[in-house]
Amino acid sequence: MTYQATLDYLFSKLPMYQRIGAAAYKANLDNITVLCEHLDNPQNRIKCIHIAGTNGKGSVTHLLAAALQLSGYKVGVYSSPHYRDFRERIKINGKYITEEAVVDFVAKNQNYINELEPSFFEMATAMAFEYFAAEQVDFAIIETGLGGRLDSTNIISPILSVITNISFDHQQFLGDTLPLIAAEKAGIVKNNTPVVIGERQDEILDVFVQKATDCEAPIYFASDSFETKYLPQIPLNPASNNYTVIDKISGAVILSLENCELYGSYQLKNIATAFAAARVLQETYNISLDGLKDGFERVKSIAKLYGRWDVLNQKPLALADSAHNEAGIKELMLQLEAIPFNQLHIVFGMVNDKSPEKALSQLPKDALFYFCKPDIPRGQTTEVLQEYADSIGLKSTMHSSVKNAFNIALANAQENDLVLICGSIFVVAELV
Repeated sequence: MTYQATLDYLFSKLPMYQRIGAAAYKANLDNITVLCEHLDNPQNRIKCIHIAGTNGKGSVTHLLAAALQLSGYKVGVYSSPHYRDFRERIKINGKYITEEAVVDFVAKNQNYINELEPSFFEMATAMAFEYFAAEQVDFAIIETGLGGRLDSTNIISPILSVITNISFDHQQFLGDTLPLIAAEKAGIVKNNTPVVIGERQDEILDVFVQKATDCEAPIYFASDSFETKYLPQIPLNPASNNYTVIDKISGAVILSLENCELYGSYQLKNIATAFAAARVLQETYNISLDGLKDGFERVKSIAKLYGRWDVLNQKPLALADSAHNEAGIKELMLQLEAIPFNQLHIVFGMVNDKSPEKALSQLPKDALFYFCKPDIPRGQTTEVLQEYADSIGLKSTMHSSVKNAFNIALANAQENDLVLICGSIFVVAELV
């Protein structure tokens, strides 16, 4: 098969959660275990770092990857979903898995895949493990897809586990309270393996402490030891932000980032979490301070990180961010306070298994909304969004596509206005 034919096979034959939702979710590790046994368990031949969390896991994954790469290591990254190209999910030192490797994996295993009928994510996970093992990476940073305990990635034996934070998302699978969600994420904690928790959250503290105690796993809370501060540069430039990581006990600056490619107040926690994780790794592996500094500063270009306050236009300023749940949108609103603008234009779309009420009620009531449906079966219709918007008095229009909504918002915006694209990873993916 050609590469395109291979993708068509994967997308049409394997259930894909990102497109169809709950029908593609498998709440057990049976398939991935059997599939990897068929491949001679490649996940056991690589050093893995496992990362979970409601928000921030993608940023932390890529921050660590860039720092390790610029410390001289060969680093694999498995992340999801992809924005433009399936191959974004599987990278080594920022370079996507080759089209030939994707085609070869499917061709070699197609009969077995047809018999087993794994999900799309299970297949991609197994492909990543085999590719990283074949390429003999020094480290593989593995990001969970959904949850932790029953996530397909959770058959690895990592050298380090990282959990960024816990907030409400995917309640239909993970539970409807923070302790229940935390217990699912804590499922990635392994025996005698250190775990870094990004934020100390009182409501769920006991969940993590108990799990770590049961596993005899050293536990570290990044927010106890490190704090990140920054000075944003206005007008906004994607590579003009200065951050400092501070030792909270001594008050000393231990890492200074200049002209960092990251932007957004929510990255303060992610930088501190990634730094704490690196500190734990430094007890065993050589990770240079220069590698940390350079990797963190150039994380987008080095590790290929998308969808985090990406600047799509300057005048008017247009920003795209993948915030798609309550906590993410709350952080988004906090960041808006640091950006001067006259009128806010919001290009907004979402998936149909999330609540439009919870998302739209957090957004500014004086914004102009441009509703659109992401081009996936799981996309929420613009009619549903506008019906709720009308009920709370939002000014909104409906548009035939994400690109159409964005182009009209740009045309309507004045030079000092702000165009914000948010609501779903899949909306952002059509523009970045």
